[in-house]
Amino acid sequence: MATLDFTKMQGCGNDYIYVVAMGARPADPARLSTRISDRHFGIGADGLIMLTPSNNADLRMEMYNADGSRGDMCGNGIRCLARLAWERGLVRANPMVIETDAGLRSVELRLDGGKVASATVDMGEPILDGRQIPVGADGRIVDYQLEVDGRTERITAVSMGNPHCVVFVPNPAVFQLADLDFAALGRKFENHKFFPKRVNTEFILPESRRHLRMRVWERGSGETWACGTGACAALVAAVLNDRAERKATLELRGGKLEIEWRETGADANHVFMTGNAIEVFRGEIEVGDGEIIPVS
Repeated sequence: MATLDFTKMQGCGNDYIYVVAMGARPADPARLSTRISDRHFGIGADGLIMLTPSNNADLRMEMYNADGSRGDMCGNGIRCLARLAWERGLVRANPMVIETDAGLRSVELRLDGGKVASATVDMGEPILDGRQIPVGADGRIVDYQLEVDGRTERITAVSMGNPHCVVFVPNPAVFQLADLDFAALGRKFENHKFFPKRVNTEFILPESRRHLRMRVWERGSGETWACGTGACAALVAAVLNDRAERKATLELRGGKLEIEWRETGADANHVFMTGNAIEVFRGEIEVGDGEIIPVS
């Protein structure tokens, strides 16, 4: 049997298993993600993120959800990956550029005594065209009426490298739903035919124009305690619906994220996210001899 070193990290409770795959890598990371993400029989996580070489950035983020599906981008995950790369001495650029399936992302680390205290990610420009998100309609999908399980919901769709459906709620009832009831609700959105690649769904209660409360269902992972791309999509949707300023705090089950959708300057139209990146523990797991292969 071989062993695989890992680090478990979390950003606002959005937790992943991290593997440095610079010299060797899992042969089937999708299958491995399913196994180790299980919270009863594995390590327990929202998925697997691998730090891999890149030809056009400081490093590459390769991400798999808890169900084994490939993830395009994760705002909480990329902050943790940047901290891991910095503290292991793998990257010394700050800001560092990380290649993702959604494109290049810049991450600036705030250091305190040589340790990473927080990180700010340039999440890029939101995608608002329906077919590019993608959804089953043309143009901007803002305050759009969608039939979901016999009810008419008003949704706003945004892509931050992955598709999001933002639903504004009038009261805190959705935050009081039992986990099973929330899961049933989340799956109805995730697998709706309007979303050809499935969708992440954010339920948002604007408590003020600078403070939004959020509960999220992520495609491929279920309910998570935080979703960085979802928080960014939620702020963009709130601005488009005149429910928030361009800079606000998003309060999630696992903590708070500071989100800004810049209007002017060199970074106009880019969304920036600031939050923590915490190492939980390190360890190793046994894997079969054929489960680890050299990086080509």
